[in-house]
Amino acid sequence: MGSSGCTFYALLLGTLIGLCTLNQCCGIGVETNLSAQLFVNASKVSARQIPQNLYGIFFEEINHAGAGGLWAELVSNRGFEAGGQNIPSNIDPWSKIGDDSSIVLSTDRSSCFDRNKIALQMEVLCDSQSPQICPTGGVGIYNPGFWGMNIEQGKKYKLALHVRSLTSVNISASLTDSTGSQTLASANILASDVSSWTKVEVLLEAKETNHNSRLQLTASQKGVIWFDQVSLMPLDTYKGHGFRNDLFKMVADMKPGFIRFPGGCFVEGEWLRNAFRWKETVGPWEERPGHFGDVWNYWTDDGLGHFEFFQLAEDLGAVPIWVFNNGISHQDEVDTSNILPFIQEILDGLEFAKGDANSTWGSVRAAMGHPEPFDLRYVAIGNEDCGKKYYRGNYLKFYNAIKLSYPDIKMISNCDGSSRKLDHPADMYDYHIYSDANNVFSRANAFDRSSRSGPKAFVSEYAVTGKDAGQGSLLASLAEAGFLIGIEKNSDIVEMASYAPLFVNVNDRRWNPDAIVFNSAQAYGTPSYWMQHFFKDSNGATLLNSTLQADSPASLIASAIIWKNMEDDKYYLRLKIVNFGSSTVNLKISVQGLELNSKSSSTSKKTVLTSTNLMDENSFAQPNKVAPVKLDLENADRNMDVALSPHSFTSVDLLTVSTIAPWIEGDDSFFRSSL
Repeated sequence: MGSSGCTFYALLLGTLIGLCTLNQCCGIGVETNLSAQLFVNASKVSARQIPQNLYGIFFEEINHAGAGGLWAELVSNRGFEAGGQNIPSNIDPWSKIGDDSSIVLSTDRSSCFDRNKIALQMEVLCDSQSPQICPTGGVGIYNPGFWGMNIEQGKKYKLALHVRSLTSVNISASLTDSTGSQTLASANILASDVSSWTKVEVLLEAKETNHNSRLQLTASQKGVIWFDQVSLMPLDTYKGHGFRNDLFKMVADMKPGFIRFPGGCFVEGEWLRNAFRWKETVGPWEERPGHFGDVWNYWTDDGLGHFEFFQLAEDLGAVPIWVFNNGISHQDEVDTSNILPFIQEILDGLEFAKGDANSTWGSVRAAMGHPEPFDLRYVAIGNEDCGKKYYRGNYLKFYNAIKLSYPDIKMISNCDGSSRKLDHPADMYDYHIYSDANNVFSRANAFDRSSRSGPKAFVSEYAVTGKDAGQGSLLASLAEAGFLIGIEKNSDIVEMASYAPLFVNVNDRRWNPDAIVFNSAQAYGTPSYWMQHFFKDSNGATLLNSTLQADSPASLIASAIIWKNMEDDKYYLRLKIVNFGSSTVNLKISVQGLELNSKSSSTSKKTVLTSTNLMDENSFAQPNKVAPVKLDLENADRNMDVALSPHSFTSVDLLTVSTIAPWIEGDDSFFRSSL
């Protein structure tokens, strides 16, 4: 489902044994404590390594996730192209400062950039002298950004713009509050000859903080000034790569093994003419035409483009997974007999990512500052297109062409192979699920009976949706946690999994719920965001055999792994247990075949995600209302009791005696009998 389900794609696996309403699953009263036993077998025979990149993220341009979000550009519609190529055109959200008697704004096609010809013409009718004197501060234009610019005291912002005029110019560039009455930073742009388009760069340093600011360009001199490609970027983006620091950190803290991009439905488009086309998003930012995403209904300048997505993956230390359009949108398709030009476009995109710096498209990447190839290993051929008329024909054409030119690339089909064999070659198949909490929780066993031969599963989009989810509830996160434990236990056939969508700007909620919520100045994680933190150390860890015996088995699920803590360079046993029921569960844990360091109880921890009410959510006012709480675990041992709170997700970390990874390096001492 495009990030987020363009259509509800969750496959019903027949009658789900044990499926019931939440109250039925947890139907014993809250006063009654239940009992359960978790047996962990750490013998080397039963241990299995989890894929290095099992858990990752899916980024789609939805909810203004990139434009006005992770991509730190503060100006909205910076090239005046959002109103279309016909003139006059709408310049929203740009607005004028001054009345009709002092200033006239219009658009024309005089830009010096061939791929985005629209420019803004500002005719100043007033002057500093009679008969028509400009108001104090002059007249001009302002841009509020994406629902207000976040300007912070002491920080610097780079203003870059292109200007042209037949006379000399004296332009005041300033950052102000939302009304223009309070100036936060300002600089003058003086130029005697800008008869040809001229790029001007100015550094603005804020003397005060305002989270709802705007950029102003004003003049008090009669004449005509043209503007184009106006950008305002904070200097303190992550590594100077253009990513908003706080949002980048929240993603990095998840330790994603991969990033799937740029969609989703965003890749398809409602119509092909509005689909994401990678060639339109590379090269200098001024030359990118931008496009209207007609699925999520907003304009993007495509500053966050093909190159930037690969850079983002590299900065996160995540493997990139490029989802490309295979000639199919929601409303129109390219006949397989006409698909060859689309295939060539994708081959060029692969050369951009993987080609030598001297190759045609590799040289474009090198010119953008990255001479070394990106580590692209996976591509997805389309998004949610399996049932479309020309998908299989187009898919095979893409598959064969890519396999011929890039045999190392692994390809992902849109067709679900979890319950039936695919009728076409693939390295992985895509699996999406959006549903209510009970159904998602019950899908923990969705892959139990899937074939262990053939393509592996890529669960690229999962989430609880609808009334169970709200805008990000505890209930949703618990169901998803149970589902992911099932994924972990089936990680011999499931290669990767990611939640969707990742981001939402509160001013443009196109989809609920989402993992990270933000505005121009703040951000918080939903319970589903925090739930994913419990799994971030599972990538590359060792899965142990574990068995649960419980009074209420339908509401409990658990897994056991051995993982390495990179902070102290030690190995831990981690037990993850979801109590989806409404009663406290007294869990007896028994670990066999593994030596634990019982003398270091201070390093053994219990982490719990729960809250007072199932539908509790986080907010800007209470960002950590539902967040993990970490506690020291007293009397930690291989045989111990742990109380599981009702409606909770608990992880228990126990320090082992090993200092190496024996299941990889062959040290059998780690698996000595602990009887």
